[in-house]
Amino acid sequence: MTGSLPMELFISRMPKVDLHVHLDGSVKPETVLELAAAQGRQLPAGDVQGLLPYMQVEEQCESLKQYLSKFDFVLQFLQTAEALERTAFEVVEQAARHNCKYVEVRFAPQLHRQGGLTVDDTIRHVIAGLKRGEEAFGIGARAIAICMRHDSLPNNSVVIEAAARFLDQGLVAVDLAGDEAGFPAAGFHELFGIARQRGIPVTIHAGEAAGPDNIYEAIVHLGATRIGHGITLRDDPAVLELVKERQIVLEMCPVSNIQTKAVPDWASYPVREYYDQGLAITIHTDNMTVSGTNLTKEYEIVADRFGFTAVELAAIVMNGVNAAFLPDEQKQSLREAVGNEFRALGLEMKLGNRG
Repeated sequence: MTGSLPMELFISRMPKVDLHVHLDGSVKPETVLELAAAQGRQLPAGDVQGLLPYMQVEEQCESLKQYLSKFDFVLQFLQTAEALERTAFEVVEQAARHNCKYVEVRFAPQLHRQGGLTVDDTIRHVIAGLKRGEEAFGIGARAIAICMRHDSLPNNSVVIEAAARFLDQGLVAVDLAGDEAGFPAAGFHELFGIARQRGIPVTIHAGEAAGPDNIYEAIVHLGATRIGHGITLRDDPAVLELVKERQIVLEMCPVSNIQTKAVPDWASYPVREYYDQGLAITIHTDNMTVSGTNLTKEYEIVADRFGFTAVELAAIVMNGVNAAFLPDEQKQSLREAVGNEFRALGLEMKLGNRG
């Protein structure tokens, strides 16, 4: 309980932020039905329930690679300006339903060019959808451009250069994602050197399907100030100390971390361990459709399984606020808005950055 509210009700009402959510992993099945009809594409099923096996992992997902295979089905429908703008808008809509006050939506521009769009086009239309979502639902929304691990340096460099052109115009950072075990972070020094030269903030998927050496590389050589997942961090005390010392933020996504076998089971999930060690952990959805999740569900799980209190959940949310890739003035406004909502829920506390 918090004040007079049961924990479940507190979690549903509390303000939240989602800094780690993928556009192509969060497309609604209903939208795919409509996009397929508009684009004249055949579908393996004609209703939502029939489509779900193609878009969502089952409980017994075997690996990150198997998890990533679900994206192949959806990507064929995300090759037009209209589809990108619509799905970006709908990610904001879905986030708003869970009292999310700010969302950073990431996507890989090079994966949306089969219909003739340029990298700049893809970024422009995703930002347009996010801005429409901001206006419709009254929450902040920004884009993060992803470089894919399997892609070439020239192709990824195009993404970095395009991101630089849209920086502070709706795009706030760049990322590296894909098959971490097959393409370790050490192979991307030159690419993220360009991001550093262009002054673009960096978050990197690391420590999800490979060891803590990837986290070290991401921070020290790729310039990451946030790490996507970071599950294997505890395997190297020196890297863990580096993360703590530099106050690197961990973007943890509990449901997908279990599904991708980043850990074998909930008992092995290090979210409580990291929090208690003073690391700046944050909680996110990763892929709302692929994982069958939402922000409320993610927080309910960590509260139920790991005993997080209302005050601790609020601290985790504020870690996310403080980690947002926003200018100081906008971040302060978000901080005040989120803090006021927590106070309205009965939490009189210092809602500062933990770590």
